[in-house]
Amino acid sequence: HSYFSADSDEPTENIVRAAYERGLKTICLTEHMDMDYPGGEFILDTDKYMEKLSRVRELFGGKIEVLFGVELGLMDYLAPRLYDYTSKYDFDFIIGSSHLVDGMDPYYPEYFDKFGDKNGILRYFESILENISAYDDFDVYGHLDYVVRYSHAKDYSPADYRDVTDELIKKLASMGKGIELNTAGLKYGLGWAHPHPDLLRRCRELGIETITVGSDGHKAEHIAWEFDAAGEILKAAGYRYYAVFRRRTPEFVKIT
Repeated sequence: HSYFSADSDEPTENIVRAAYERGLKTICLTEHMDMDYPGGEFILDTDKYMEKLSRVRELFGGKIEVLFGVELGLMDYLAPRLYDYTSKYDFDFIIGSSHLVDGMDPYYPEYFDKFGDKNGILRYFESILENISAYDDFDVYGHLDYVVRYSHAKDYSPADYRDVTDELIKKLASMGKGIELNTAGLKYGLGWAHPHPDLLRRCRELGIETITVGSDGHKAEHIAWEFDAAGEILKAAGYRYYAVFRRRTPEFVKIT
């Protein structure tokens, strides 16, 4: 995420330069589009974003492939607006994510004040199922257990939520959707990348074949965070390939 996302101040060229310097051959920018966010929508100026990507590609002269993506904040009732938005642009890649649950952001303590830790996590997973039942124009679901970053549930175990997580995983698999391995969990000190290794393994067992790798970086120094560990994390869960999307079509790359 660069400064086209409401929660980043980093120039786009700095993000791409960091990816290049860390040895990436391809990066996909996935700027935030969070409609109906409390206190003011996180609206992406997509036309200016596209123009910037064109200039950045020229700046780097083909040294690194720069793809055009977006991260949509999903809520079930937003489906008509989201379909209208994505129909207007030729994205390479779309992440669907949950940042709000019942209009509340788990980033803020008021969320867990209302729901409590365990119920707050459960309600988050329930909301994902509601979202994917209403909207399907995305390629992977992002940071499946993002909510845990901000809870006080130090004993979090995905098995405690298996009834709902199995249902949402099976639903994603039936839709042909993938998930994201998001290494920001390591950055935030959780000790694991999103989703938790047990949940990641369950995704593989229940038929999700497509997985992408992202660092959820909002600063240049966060780009490709702990990517050296990503391959081993994926292989431990049973994955042998990760995906890179171009024009909404995955190319599967063998993990070496």
